[in-house]
Amino acid sequence: MKKRLLAMLLAGMMAFSMTACGSGGDDAKKDNATSQESNDGEAAGDDANDGETADGDSKEDGDKEPASDMNIAMITDSGDITDQSFNQTTYETSKAWAEQNNVPFTYYKPDSDSDEARAASVDQAVAGGANVLMMPGYMFAAAVVAKAELYPDVKFVALDVGAGDLLEKGVGEGYDYNPDNYDVKEYYHSDNVYCCTYQEELSGYMAGYAAVKLGYKHLGFLGGMSVPAVTRFGYGYLQGADAAAQELGIEGEVEAEYVCGGQFYGDADITAAMDTWYGTKGVEVVFACGGGIFTSAVEAAVKADGKVIGVDSDQSPIIDASKEGLTVTSAMKGLATTVNTVLTEIKAGNWSNYAGKIENLGMVSENPEENFVQLPIETTQWGEGFTEDDYRALVKAMYNGEVKVSNDIKAFPKTKIKTTDYGSIK
Repeated sequence: MKKRLLAMLLAGMMAFSMTACGSGGDDAKKDNATSQESNDGEAAGDDANDGETADGDSKEDGDKEPASDMNIAMITDSGDITDQSFNQTTYETSKAWAEQNNVPFTYYKPDSDSDEARAASVDQAVAGGANVLMMPGYMFAAAVVAKAELYPDVKFVALDVGAGDLLEKGVGEGYDYNPDNYDVKEYYHSDNVYCCTYQEELSGYMAGYAAVKLGYKHLGFLGGMSVPAVTRFGYGYLQGADAAAQELGIEGEVEAEYVCGGQFYGDADITAAMDTWYGTKGVEVVFACGGGIFTSAVEAAVKADGKVIGVDSDQSPIIDASKEGLTVTSAMKGLATTVNTVLTEIKAGNWSNYAGKIENLGMVSENPEENFVQLPIETTQWGEGFTEDDYRALVKAMYNGEVKVSNDIKAFPKTKIKTTDYGSIK
């Protein structure tokens, strides 16, 4: 296998680095993980601080016999378990599944935002007894490349990690960013790895379509970094807004602003840009897509009486905490469905149906709730222009192929509505 020797050498170096740079062995690992529980658990949910320790033992189920030999660990990427996005959804879903199935569970937060730190957390988790690793986000590609072969008996579940992400880390310098030119399995140990990505353009389309149908005519898209997943969300959003405007015959009245922040968190500069959108340009609703960058859109929207569209999960609870009714809808990925399905299949002995696969998850049904990309039915602000029944009809048309959405991110979408691409704020 190409790069296999290099991957193993890197794995060894990372493991050595973890020890040499102050992890302090098992005692330090326990102290670190326990610290994460006390610092992050309360904000993640009422029971987020119950049940798990650094060694993955359930406090509530400590005297019970485990239901299987599974021992689950979740590792955060650059955020934490209170991010109201990928980390929190993966944490809460994995924890709930583990409690329901009497399986040990814990989580690890890397000590820095780096490939080396995430790889070190893999080492910590395995040393703590984990044999199923839940890793949310494309940032885990390097850890998969470096560690999967080193731990062949551990099941790696890499959520939102695609072939391109693995190749970027596996090929390294010289990678041409065209995954079709490579056999990705030559660059990582695929036997014990399941990867999946999501068809973000579909839920992005739903959100843009819904916004225009609900009467919003000046839309905005605020992305985090211009990575493929963010771009698919954004380009789908523009396509959906354009389609709705054409159906209503108002394409000349609808316009959309498009920008990326250059980072996955909000700050004063990005908030100032959103202040200009809402306050000066007259933007009515912004689709904020990319980790914590939504905070800048929320701050600006509150001041200007604007609206926000969430991403990845139903973000209305955290967005609406700033102002009731702020969230129009959220363009969601079925992350919880993926986590529950894969863990259940592992317990049932069906890991072979997943190992070695890189799946692109999207629509599997005319029923919105069963799909891996969707809008939240309970919290979307339905109106006369776009009802729940209209949404269900849209999903059916998309599933049947009557409505087609392009996933091409090589060029900015051509639309009949006016769109302005501002590039990146930073």
